Amino acid sequence: MTTSGVRVRIAPSPTGEPHVGTAYIALFNYLFAKKHGGTFILRIEDTDATRSTPEFEQKVLDALKWCGLEWSEGPDIGGPHGPYRQSDRKAMYTPYGQELLNKGHAFRCFCTPERLEQMREAQRAAGKPPKYDGLCLNIKAEEVTARVASGEASVIRMKIPAEGSCDFNDGVYGDVSIPWDSVDMQVLIKADGMPTYHMANVIDDHLMKITHVARGEEWLASVPKHILLYRYFGWDAPVFMHLSLMRNADKSKLSKRKNPTSISYYSALGYLPEALMNFLGLFFIQIAEGEELLTMDQLAEKFDPDNLSKAGAIFDIQKLDWLNGRWIREQLSQEDFIARTLAWASENSRLTEGLKLSQSRVSKLGELPGLAGFLLSSDVGLTPASFAGLKTSPEETLEILNAVQVDLEKMLEWNVESIDAELRAVADRLGKKLRVVTPPLFVAVSGSSRSLPLFDSMALLGRSVVRQRLKTAATVVASMVGAK
Repeated sequence: MTTSGVRVRIAPSPTGEPHVGTAYIALFNYLFAKKHGGTFILRIEDTDATRSTPEFEQKVLDALKWCGLEWSEGPDIGGPHGPYRQSDRKAMYTPYGQELLNKGHAFRCFCTPERLEQMREAQRAAGKPPKYDGLCLNIKAEEVTARVASGEASVIRMKIPAEGSCDFNDGVYGDVSIPWDSVDMQVLIKADGMPTYHMANVIDDHLMKITHVARGEEWLASVPKHILLYRYFGWDAPVFMHLSLMRNADKSKLSKRKNPTSISYYSALGYLPEALMNFLGLFFIQIAEGEELLTMDQLAEKFDPDNLSKAGAIFDIQKLDWLNGRWIREQLSQEDFIARTLAWASENSRLTEGLKLSQSRVSKLGELPGLAGFLLSSDVGLTPASFAGLKTSPEETLEILNAVQVDLEKMLEWNVESIDAELRAVADRLGKKLRVVTPPLFVAVSGSSRSLPLFDSMALLGRSVVRQRLKTAATVVASMVGAK
């Protein structure tokens, strides 16, 4: 594997809470650059304008910085190949789309979303994988010009070879062969002029002189599209490395439906960033038992990208707990431990804002831990007894918890006002008074029916912690329903 002048990148989309999988891929790229004296770049891929928000972008920056990862070029610090935010690069992509049209490597597609959906439904009904059927592939140039001139909406799609296969060498999987007939005629430029992920990704990697693309194995099937674009443009492709997905202990894909996956969740619960990076870094190195505790520099020293496992990285929370405990006990002085604890408690102003909310609700300071302790607790100890005093039945409580979980996932902003508005909307949709909906949520997030104001508490706890507490509460209440 050639490594001269190494340039690698992490390119997250700011469409939700930053995932530990992002930290996992970012760490690999960071260690790869560190190992080879290369450059590590952060690029924000926000081509999904409907879901990307400045709030989530800031969360990405904050989460990766919390992890201890430092980049040489990025949206916050600039660099010689900027801008580093795809929405700021929109004008740069249009000429490349036109170039592919001129060379005959792409075509304009006028199919409506309704027509495409009918096509996919028919393909699925016939047991075939849905992909574009080529209806617009051979429209005459004069007709294309006339339809565009009339204002008819169109996208630009790439042409795919009719036969043969795309053969390439992957840095993890070795030689790979994917038949062209399994590759879709990908949309490259959307009707609004924005590029799709695949188009922007290839152009940005080329213009930013990326030498090695290391990403999750879910992108392996997309490599033929990317290689084809490099060929169409006459550019050299980077070295591709596809890392095994992070998985749960049962080998299922790590997802927020089963386990906490947000970096902010682990930060809020008091995991040390060094311990989390240590844990993730162990997936990329070979060590003997007893050598598990490693700093970032030690991980870089032992890092071996030529000897990676394809078996899958198991996110073992017990091992993470064990490593985190060792970091706290063995790597922090007492002064460091106290300073870290105070900094953790003050994260997102949880302590100070929690105390402000508590002042009017206590008659002595000794009541504070019972009233506001849930803001700092890793587990509020929910049991069926926690919900026994509610006026709502277990079935109604479960309905509320499930409805709120779904709606909170859709929220773009997370603050007192947006939480208030969303919960009122949930209550309306369920045909219930807000005062009926809030008591089960009080118990779910605080473990108690007497607590601090609900909306303020949820805002302070953060989206990822609230998500997990509602999920835990729903499991507890579901056991009550099932026990009837």
